[in-house]
Amino acid sequence: MASDAAAAASVGAAQPAAPVGIGLRQPHCAEFVARRPPLGFVEVHSENYFADGGAALAVLHEVREQVPVSLHGVGLALGSAVGLDEWHLARLARLVDRIEPVRVSDHASFARAPRRANGPVHHASDLLPIATTPAALQLMVDNVQRVQERLRRPLLVEHLSAYLAWADEGLAEPEFFNRLARRSGCGLLLDVNNLVVNALNDGVDAVAAACAWIDALDPAIVGEIHLAGYKDCGDIVIDDHGSRVRGPVWQVYEHALRHVGAVPTLVEWDTDLPALDVLLDEAGQAGLRLQAAAAARVTR
Repeated sequence: MASDAAAAASVGAAQPAAPVGIGLRQPHCAEFVARRPPLGFVEVHSENYFADGGAALAVLHEVREQVPVSLHGVGLALGSAVGLDEWHLARLARLVDRIEPVRVSDHASFARAPRRANGPVHHASDLLPIATTPAALQLMVDNVQRVQERLRRPLLVEHLSAYLAWADEGLAEPEFFNRLARRSGCGLLLDVNNLVVNALNDGVDAVAAACAWIDALDPAIVGEIHLAGYKDCGDIVIDDHGSRVRGPVWQVYEHALRHVGAVPTLVEWDTDLPALDVLLDEAGQAGLRLQAAAAARVTR
């Protein structure tokens, strides 16, 4: 385990190039507040702070006094044909007003649908993939614009690690997000781990496929990058956010920085949480790569 001083120095050295952050989860909150590590930002899951009060929200306010906070949601279900959940959107808007986050993001997924025609709408509590058809694009544009109007700020939309695909796929996924950004005014949350996981499950060269996906993006739409670990189960690779960032993900991240420039970068870790110093060390590794990418651009 890295020492406190080494971890702090590693992260702090990275900040001039672009902010580096970690996903802040409840077991680390007290230590984080006490230690005040020099991160560029932290990211929390929006839905964990929807209550009107309580200890969790109080701690988040304390964290916000120390470091910028990014809100990352999993429940807007932006690709749902039945539309958005008004209660969810209202709670998110209230949280945004309270915290004044540096960024707000959610996923290009659907989760809300009736079990039968004209029946009540249920939430599947999962990030289910959407088809990249013109109809799905228009639906996403409408829902994203509605969120942005309510929040009075642009939204970042993350592409998925998906374990199924639709038969009626239309646009290539990068072009789908290029058009979504142009038509709605949103940005893209580029999750490098998701790209590598999808490529591995497709049985193709993970680094080459993920880099080609990134090359098809308009660099201007990328507002944040996510890094995480994955679990190789042999017959399938799971995006479990439960380990250090793997080699192929670092390779693709370096390529992404060459294409999109220095972008705020977050290390996600949601299962089998390690000591806080491990997360800080991973953030430091991202920071070193951000610095190298920034230096390379200056010398061109």
